[in-house]
Amino acid sequence: MIQRVQTIFLFLLMIAMTLVLFFPIWQQVNPDQTQLMTLSAWSLQTLDVSSGEIVQSESKALAIAVLAMISIVLAGLSIFSYKDRGRQMMLNMFNSLAMVANVGLIVWFTYSANADFNPDVNGAFVLGFWAIFAALVMNMLANRFIRKDEMLVRSVDRIR
Repeated sequence: MIQRVQTIFLFLLMIAMTLVLFFPIWQQVNPDQTQLMTLSAWSLQTLDVSSGEIVQSESKALAIAVLAMISIVLAGLSIFSYKDRGRQMMLNMFNSLAMVANVGLIVWFTYSANADFNPDVNGAFVLGFWAIFAALVMNMLANRFIRKDEMLVRSVDRIR
């Protein structure tokens, strides 16, 4: 039964986590306004604002992309596990853990990058970061409707 409400929420979760992969997560400008540091799911880049060229690029942020892809796969598996609601809730629990770990990694990367680049001013979290929180809300709503389905099935079994 793919047409259930929780499927919509899980699909929106997949879209939100895809946004994490393709949009910047955090940005910071140095005090001289000459360089821009951007954290994406794939890398941490420092861009020279005047020339537009990349001064430094580190791919140590690749773990963010890996966790986002794991989250997308878990949501897809959860969509097609509609016959086993217990498994669906378990997959969503692991998905929540992956997303919380992703937020933790992002905060750690931004804290360490900000300490070296411009410790006086905090950077700005942009679309990629907030999409994770939207995905967490979608996961919570999907779990709620899965639980409602499970309670409905149990009540019908009890009536028989």
